Order: sequence, then structure tokens, then C-alpha cells
Amino acid sequence: MALLPQDGSVTTQWELRKPEEVRSGVPFTDGDVLLAKITPCLENGKLGIARGVPGGWGMTSTEVYPLRPVKVTAEFLAAFLTQPAIRHVLASKMQGATGRQRLPKEALDSFPISVPPLPEQRAIAEVLRTVQRAKEATEKVIAATRQLKTSLMKHLFTYGPVPLQRAALMPLKDTSIGSIPGHWHCPKLDGLLAVLYRYPSYYNIEYVEAGIPEVRGELLRESGEIETDMSLFRFIDPGTAKRFPKTTLDEGDLVMSVRGTMGKIGIVPPSLVGANITANLIRLSPNRTKVLPAYLKFALLSPCFVRRLNELSPQTTIKTIQAPVLRSIPISLPPRDEQEQIANELTAVGAKLAAEEQRREALDVLFKSLLHHLMTAKLRLPEFAGGRT
Repeated sequence: MALLPQDGSVTTQWELRKPEEVRSGVPFTDGDVLLAKITPCLENGKLGIARGVPGGWGMTSTEVYPLRPVKVTAEFLAAFLTQPAIRHVLASKMQGATGRQRLPKEALDSFPISVPPLPEQRAIAEVLRTVQRAKEATEKVIAATRQLKTSLMKHLFTYGPVPLQRAALMPLKDTSIGSIPGHWHCPKLDGLLAVLYRYPSYYNIEYVEAGIPEVRGELLRESGEIETDMSLFRFIDPGTAKRFPKTTLDEGDLVMSVRGTMGKIGIVPPSLVGANITANLIRLSPNRTKVLPAYLKFALLSPCFVRRLNELSPQTTIKTIQAPVLRSIPISLPPRDEQEQIANELTAVGAKLAAEEQRREALDVLFKSLLHHLMTAKLRLPEFAGGRT
């Protein structure tokens, strides 16, 4: 089940097992559409097309229906079943105990499907597959960029902003958070901050239709920025916000999540000056005379700092960052010019990552739109609509 994709694309991932190791399962052949029948896999769109199967056939989970296309291409059938509206209707026909519901075979067999002629099916599938291939290529770029960022951070916070070929010549010193360049300092975080304040969870918040924006953990992007789309924000009554001045954000402040999305950090842009943080977030206001906000953000995300933070954070069911612990952890501090170099290099990689993530989101929206309009004939390809779309 874990090897099935969630968008109806071709699956080429298989586990090869000896015959005696396969104790149960359902046979399928190359070209079958594999559809998950159990909740929540069905609702989540777990299905794919079996292509390139070693030997031409295999065994799949008993929780999967192998569908052999007749008078319909596998690609068109998979696209049809990928539609959220179709999955919703199929899910409504599931039977069984809550949490273990399954789609009965007879409900699937009797489910109607409208199909255009085979040439149009193939053309529709090719349009959708083109977008899927673009999404897959973007995913590979995102994965490579993330790996580059990880490697770059490890290098920069161990050797500083020096070329790889000079790293071995850099004098290092050992600290409680790992090896750093010999000319760097290692003060406790508390000494670099003007404010470190966690929003008390016991405060009662009054929300209004228009007021002071509230920054929540889910608005922190992985790229290290804070979401600025106001349609995603809740708003606090201005009178309530004035009661808690230490939660009011200034440009260049850092916002760190302490639970759930723990450890994610965003830097406050000009558009969110005056906004407030919610519970489970910490506001860190850097002392600008000692540390650049952009550098501090990356330093807090560096492997050595994160490792030390995890070691000192309480091992509860949901790990939580405690403000006193955060204050006490040493942080690597280079001279100001090196802070700026490190921040610039990592910001550039972060911008590349953010751009690729936005491209992925745009392609996802395009795929869903084309899937809906082409599969419902609200949009027809010109060659099959007499030049009309």
C-alpha cells in the first residue's frame, strides 16, 4: 500500500519476494489500475498504474482492487478515479466498522463512468501526464535544493564562509555545540537578545473580523519566512493586544514554534510589524548591535544548535521548547561581515527553494483544474471539439 502513489500516476516501485514469503494477496498484471479500497487510503486517492512489473505480474495487498481496463485506457481510468468528487462518491458507498470501512466490489462494479473515444482518452491522459511529469521534476529539484541547503549549513556553521578547498585549513575549536572556527565566539543566546518571550497559554483571546493579525505556528513556512496572505490570519481585538506588549512583533524579530511544528522559525517582514503571536510561539527580538536577525535565524536552525536544543528539551509525549532552556544554549557568533555572508548565501538557497515550492503549488492547482474540466468535458481539447475549447 505504501508504494502506491496518490495521483493516479504510474508506479514502478516493487518489493521482490520469494514465493514462500507471500502468504496472502491479490494477483495483478502489468497495465492494471491498482485502487485502494480501505479507509482512509481510498479517500486520500491511493491508486496507480502498474507498469514495468518484473515478469509481467505480481501480488498486491488484499486491500487493493486491481482493475483491468476494457474499452478504456489505464491512464484515463486512473485519472477518472483520481477526481476528488468521484472519490467522495465512492467513499460514501463504503461499508464496515468505523476506521476499517471498505468499498464493496459490487459498488465499484456498478459505478458508471463516462468515456470519450479512445483517441480523446489518450490525448486527455497525455495532457494530464505532462503536468504530472513537470510536478515530478519540480519535486526532484526541491529535494536536491533541500539537500544542498542542509550540506551548506553544516559547512558554514563548522568552517564559516570559506571555499570547500580551504575548509581543511581553517583552525577550529570545540564548544558545547560542536566545532566552530577558532576566531568565532560562543555566547549564550540570552546575551544576544533584547526580548525572548513566550505567549502564555492561559491568556483569553478575543477575535474580531478586523484588528491585529495573529501569527500562528501553521503560518511559519519551511523556507524561514512567515505567511503574509491576510486571508489566512485571525485578528485580535486591539484593546486585548495592548495588554500584552511583549507579544507585539517588530521588523526583524524571529518567531519560533515550540510545539507541534516545533523548531520552525520565521523572520518578521515589514508587513507584519505590530502583529501578535499566539500560544506555542516564542518571540525573539535580536540585539541588532550584536547579531543580524537574518544570521540568527539560520544559526537557530543550524545542526549543532538544533541537536543541543533537542538534548535539553523535555522528553514528553509532545516535545516542548522551554524559554529558559532556549536562553541557556550557546550559539556560534562570527564577526559581523561573516554573519552577513552566511545569511546571504543561505537566503539565496532559501529563495530558490521557495520559488520551486511555489512552482509545485502552481502545478498542483493546474493539474486539479485540468483534471476536473477535462474529465467532465467542461473543457475539450481543440482537436476533438472542432477547434472550440
